[in-house]
Amino acid sequence: MTLRAFKKLGLHHLSVALLCVLFVSSCERESPPTVVKAVASGVASLAPFFDESSGLGHDAHVRSQPAHGSSLQQGSTPGLYGGTRKPTVCDVDRLKQFLTDPRNNRKAQEWARVVDIPQSGIPAYLDRLTPVLLRHDTLVKNHDYKREKAVPFDALLQAGIAVLVDEAGVPAVKCSCGNPLKSFKGATDRISVQFEDGNKKWRDYDADEVVLVRPAPSKVDRFALVDVDEPERGIYRQTGTKGEADTVFDTRERHQVPRFSGTTFGAASSLLTNLGLATAYDSAGLPPPDATVTGSHPGPGTALPFGSYVTLNVHIESGSADDGSGGARGSGGATPSWPGSGTGSGSAPGSGASSAPGSDSPSPGGTGASASPSASPSVSPSSPPPSSDEPSPPASEPPPSEPPTSDPTPSGPGTSTPDTDPPSEAPSSEPPPPPPPAPPPSPPPPSSDEPSAPPDPTSASPDPGSPPPSTTTTSASSESPGA
Repeated sequence: MTLRAFKKLGLHHLSVALLCVLFVSSCERESPPTVVKAVASGVASLAPFFDESSGLGHDAHVRSQPAHGSSLQQGSTPGLYGGTRKPTVCDVDRLKQFLTDPRNNRKAQEWARVVDIPQSGIPAYLDRLTPVLLRHDTLVKNHDYKREKAVPFDALLQAGIAVLVDEAGVPAVKCSCGNPLKSFKGATDRISVQFEDGNKKWRDYDADEVVLVRPAPSKVDRFALVDVDEPERGIYRQTGTKGEADTVFDTRERHQVPRFSGTTFGAASSLLTNLGLATAYDSAGLPPPDATVTGSHPGPGTALPFGSYVTLNVHIESGSADDGSGGARGSGGATPSWPGSGTGSGSAPGSGASSAPGSDSPSPGGTGASASPSASPSVSPSSPPPSSDEPSPPASEPPPSEPPTSDPTPSGPGTSTPDTDPPSEAPSSEPPPPPPPAPPPSPPPPSSDEPSAPPDPTSASPDPGSPPPSTTTTSASSESPGA
């Protein structure tokens, strides 16, 4: 009987376990992958905001680059985008004319609504965008224009498509048709790409190498692009310019991988950006900035050309990796406000600009953000000395602080004491004359002097007594400014 009871109990536990497995598998089946429409380079959209034959932009033939398993990339990554010396990739001025034309007022309203800016702010917003070419098959949220409404849909843009990116490096506009773009929200490893409506599956498509662009940590000062026509040539393009001020550099120049062990992921990725190298990671998603780096591959000292990927080994102590499902902050809308963007963007551009002339160093190719983290640690240790130096100047400054107190009117020119001395001498020379005409200036003194006049000794004492006070006051005032 006992053996039978045990057998029954075991069968019961087994059945419960099987039910749990079936329940979990059914839950997984209930969350199907995100359906994504493929958008091939050079293929016209069926419902664009503007006719693609109007010359707004032109795509290029670019072979998709591998992302080394790191599907989430920051918009400041060196070599993430490509460029060309041809000026016809994106005609921003024409797009601006289309969106401000009264005949396109309804389209402009919907366009501004998607981008989350006022309609009147469209020209200024377009002026902050930068034309580039995709070098990776990139996930976005695209928008068709149907029945006077912007209709969103998830899309995979093929490498070679021309886009405008915002100040965070996130795709914001598809150039050829003017469609506004926003960030894709979903796990990059759970997508189902549909190739239809003339968008045939391209030869180098690889589902494991698609990219989702995340905003840069801070405002991008300039983008480091790879010339799609001559890959040996790199292009520095200032944010908000159309290519008229581009400078070039040699992408074959090599840079050594630093030692990262013990640093944070945010600091390590910023340093790689400064060196013109791209960041990969061994976690399931983009690690948080405070994750600890335990090593890298290739290791320290390895010399790599521009845009090469360095995989960082990270240990996430708090928080979790970004798998893409959370969406991106500030993407596809008005300029996002990054933490410390006021000071960071101000200092970063300066650092980027200062290194810009040295086109031989692709290190500043990324962002002002990337430069600021590396600069901040160097600044912090140097700041204490100035603070320790400051106490001594205040100690030497008290003397100048005294003159202003004695001389209220001319606070700045403390050295203009000669102007105050003559008036101080005048009162000292005046005491002898006042005794004869004593009535108006000093009525009380004469009254006090008269009662004491009968006794001669007392009368003698007040006369010398009155001058001394006047002389003592004038001498004190003259000494303080002189000091």
